[in-house]
Amino acid sequence: MLLDRFNRKIDYLRISVTDRCNYRCTYCMPGPVFVHKSHSDIISYEQIESLTKVAAKMGITKIRLTGGEPLVRKNIGQLVAKLTAIDGIDEVCMTTNGSLLADMAVKLKQNGLGRVNISIDSLDADRYRRITRGGHLCKAVAGVDAAVKAGLTPIKINMVILDDTTETDIETMKTFCEQKGLQLQKIMQFSLYD
Repeated sequence: MLLDRFNRKIDYLRISVTDRCNYRCTYCMPGPVFVHKSHSDIISYEQIESLTKVAAKMGITKIRLTGGEPLVRKNIGQLVAKLTAIDGIDEVCMTTNGSLLADMAVKLKQNGLGRVNISIDSLDADRYRRITRGGHLCKAVAGVDAAVKAGLTPIKINMVILDDTTETDIETMKTFCEQKGLQLQKIMQFSLYD
């Protein structure tokens, strides 16, 4: 069993499956140039599976797939299926921007994905487009609806609180989450570059 320095059990592992993303969120990629790793430098599915098997033997029971945007990685559903089949792994979940989820939610659920966290920082379409540098809010909301329908629950909405986030933005998001049966997680912005 793994313990942290406060003797708390560690049973959860986050695995970044890619540094690539179909968005360029202002808080995630603040600079003008973001250099992606070459495909040969990104962890392979075989390496992820091997790492997860070792982690499971050490007491890890939950895996969270992140990125970048994990849904841009080819055959992500196959990876989910492999990870959920590992003895000792009770749950595989994912953090996504949701923009590609509408077409993939059912298959991901069938492959064993348990639940998702979806990053949506604003329900104002123009503000969302500015934050994501070109993203479409309607695609993220369609992803939320598809995740609900597929049973990828409980669904958490990750909302980064930016300097220009207003109380109205937060209240609108709270109402959206309440209406759809979602959990809201407000995340304070911080900079790796300051």
